[in-house]
Amino acid sequence: MLVLTEIIEQVIKIITNYIAALGYWGVAIGMAIESANIPLPSEVILPFGGYLAYTGRLEFYRVVLAGTVGGTVGSVLSYYLGLKGGRPFLIKYGRYFGFSFKHLEMADRYFARYGEATVFFTRLMPIVRTFISLPAGISGMNFKRFVVYTFLGSLPWSLLLVYVGLKLGQNWHAISPWFHKLDVVIAAGIVALVIYFWRARQKRS
Repeated sequence: MLVLTEIIEQVIKIITNYIAALGYWGVAIGMAIESANIPLPSEVILPFGGYLAYTGRLEFYRVVLAGTVGGTVGSVLSYYLGLKGGRPFLIKYGRYFGFSFKHLEMADRYFARYGEATVFFTRLMPIVRTFISLPAGISGMNFKRFVVYTFLGSLPWSLLLVYVGLKLGQNWHAISPWFHKLDVVIAAGIVALVIYFWRARQKRS
């Protein structure tokens, strides 16, 4: 546990050093990485950007915009990864791990009907927000709608976390433990859902 804590502290130090050096670009690049299926914590990137706004080094709304645009760009990269790589892979090899073309058709219908709401609201959820673009791309969700609702969903997330960093000032990092607890709850919920659907599938087969 001590080693893990030290690793996390080192990661946070690296992230904050890059953001301090690159300013708005650091925030945008960090959020792009976080939104491209790489769990770089936005709970560090955005509050630290808010702290820099607190010190006067950056401007609040520009930090929010940088975070939102960066998150959208990273999500687009993830979308195309799903569309160009994930979809052909599932069509060709999905049957080997229980994923049939029927499941793909179901996902296509789901995102065609509920894609906007799904993309928007999951952008407000830790963990899930990092990966939602991949299934949206695999399902072939309308690209323009995907971009619009990704931007709209990323905006309040960026606004909230940058504002928290601004208000907490030098104590900007105090928000991280709360999000770590939320991450655990959401991760446990995802695991529970996977186990539930797996057992349901086993009973049907």
